[in-house]
Amino acid sequence: MTSNPLNPSNGDDTPKDPLTEMLQNLMGGKGMENFDPAELAKAAGLPNDPNLLAQMFSQVQAMMSAPSEGPVNWQLAHDNARRVAASGSDPSVTSQQSREVDEALRLAELWLDPVTDLPATGLIGRAWSRAEWVEATLGTWKRLTEPVANSIANALSSAMTEQMPEEMKSMMGGASSMLQNMGGAIFGMQLGQAIGALSADVVSSTDIGVPLADLEMALLPANVAAFGEGLSLPENDIRLFLAVREAAHARLFVQVPWLRGHLLGAIEAYARGIHIDTSRIEELARDLDPSNPEGIQEALSQGVFMPQRTPAQDQALEKLETALALVEGWVDELTAAATENLLPSAGALRETVRRRRATGGPAEHAFASLVGLELRPRRLRDAATLWATLKEERGIEGRDAIWHHPDLLPTAEDLDDPKGFSGRRKLAEASDSEVDDALQKLLSGGFDSPPEAEEGSGAGGQDGTAKKDDGGRPDDEGSEGQEGQPKG
Repeated sequence: MTSNPLNPSNGDDTPKDPLTEMLQNLMGGKGMENFDPAELAKAAGLPNDPNLLAQMFSQVQAMMSAPSEGPVNWQLAHDNARRVAASGSDPSVTSQQSREVDEALRLAELWLDPVTDLPATGLIGRAWSRAEWVEATLGTWKRLTEPVANSIANALSSAMTEQMPEEMKSMMGGASSMLQNMGGAIFGMQLGQAIGALSADVVSSTDIGVPLADLEMALLPANVAAFGEGLSLPENDIRLFLAVREAAHARLFVQVPWLRGHLLGAIEAYARGIHIDTSRIEELARDLDPSNPEGIQEALSQGVFMPQRTPAQDQALEKLETALALVEGWVDELTAAATENLLPSAGALRETVRRRRATGGPAEHAFASLVGLELRPRRLRDAATLWATLKEERGIEGRDAIWHHPDLLPTAEDLDDPKGFSGRRKLAEASDSEVDDALQKLLSGGFDSPPEAEEGSGAGGQDGTAKKDDGGRPDDEGSEGQEGQPKG
């Protein structure tokens, strides 16, 4: 046997691939002659292109042996996202496309001015390629997925360590760091695949309802063109409608500065509570037969690596979905108001976008399966109805004033009954007012009178106030009954 633990021999002086060696031991030491990596990749949501797959696994092997700054290999996620984004058609943005996007976003800002109380942002409109979208948003993706990613990476590493035979552990020697990095490398590769696939679907920087790029307003011309295929609508109408949606999102996130942190913080809090069921991973490693690719695919498709949700997480998810719905409903309502008299196709485009946001595409589903989180506003229509109702009752200024503080935001109950929102809010405001009045009375000493004085004052007169003697003090004894005074 060779002395190099990273390049063990298989007995005939032929170096054995360390990744293959690890997978072989992870899966019970069974033969891997009939094991098809393409089947495993397909089940895990990775591309089945042999050449691309070979490049990815080659990169994984190199990075597994390199030092890592944390449980997840973010460099691998970045490189794979860029690779997937470029694997399709990702032409560079032309000067004409940049000009068209800039003009559309400028016009969108003008159309929004009459329908919202929030001022324009002054942001410069950008035209991005898919690769540029990856670069601009990857930092936020890292923030959103890191808690789940760390959990998955640690679970994979622990499972592989526990399943590896003792003789293999001793053979690995100083290469144990490679084993620790493997879970992070696998998750990084999958996350990069999901983000790269999303880059082919999104039409703007805020298309999924979350501000992935802070203080940016951008459209992706190639994806806007793909969105319009089959709609039989003018290309300029489609671009303008999507530009109004992007400008409305940007205006909301810029002019309501707490909202971005509120949304991202809610997602982070949800993600931190997710845990991975390591027993399921260990069971997979123990029972899988590498000679049966169909069995491997079936096992992985059952979500063995999917994070498990607790009841507390379900509650957190409901709050998050409500916030996402409120954002999307407000944007939907503003976009309709801004375009209904200016774009003949606005109604058809509104319904198309609603259905698209409610169902999500394949790439969005792949991301949801990976991190256990769907960023889809399931109650978009209910939220749009609520905002329309508030405009009728309070006007544009009163409707948009709801965004002044997170405590003012409607709840899931308000989405169930939009018309009852104002009534419930008045009751809450009245209750708060009573508390404020009582507090003010307490601070001013209004509750300092002794009980006797309180009782006596009730008989002092119809106005309920104690009568005063000449010295300005409550005349409790005298007020006990004027007719009881001595005569003569």
